[in-house]
Amino acid sequence: MKTVRVLIVDDHRLFRSGVRAELGPAIEVVGEAEDVETAVRTIAELQPDVVLLDVHMPGGGGQEVLRRVLGAGSQVRFLALSVSDAAEDVIGVIRGGARGYVTKTINGAELTDAVLRVSEGDAVFSPRLAGFVLDAFASTEAPPIDPELDSLTTREREVLRLIARGYAYKEIAKELFISVKTVETHVSSVLRKLQLSNRHELSRWATARRLV
Repeated sequence: MKTVRVLIVDDHRLFRSGVRAELGPAIEVVGEAEDVETAVRTIAELQPDVVLLDVHMPGGGGQEVLRRVLGAGSQVRFLALSVSDAAEDVIGVIRGGARGYVTKTINGAELTDAVLRVSEGDAVFSPRLAGFVLDAFASTEAPPIDPELDSLTTREREVLRLIARGYAYKEIAKELFISVKTVETHVSSVLRKLQLSNRHELSRWATARRLV
């Protein structure tokens, strides 16, 4: 039986160790990464069969990894593994090119099976998530793809949503467990991408798209 080579991308070292311990013998963990920059570099170096990808992590999150790796033409397959079961996170990484999305409540045997299936080209979702993924992509009432919104990373969307709710930079930093400087960096990036001038325009933009 072919061994599937896997890279684990998650910003929590203990969680990465736990995943290593839980994966079955058909899986070979060839490396780990804890942020976007390390993930992109390590994927290019190791060329794993499957990347287990966290959605929220430093440097832009899973969507940024997908954008940079798949945008460069890589054939690596991605399986999102996240504590989040929010529809926007799931839809975001699937639009970004991930082959599946499972939550961290999954057990070792189920995760091993999911990795093997993704390596063979299947799409895999935790049961509760599959329904709204299908709804989002199949329903005629689903919102159209918004190129401006899709240009934002997961973390940038989180910062944008909190700004629209009236949070101060210090409050956003506390809520997201990041520094005020990092918040300012994300805001500057969002302003540049959306071609807006200030946080008041950001709030109106987010409210118009019902992101609040």
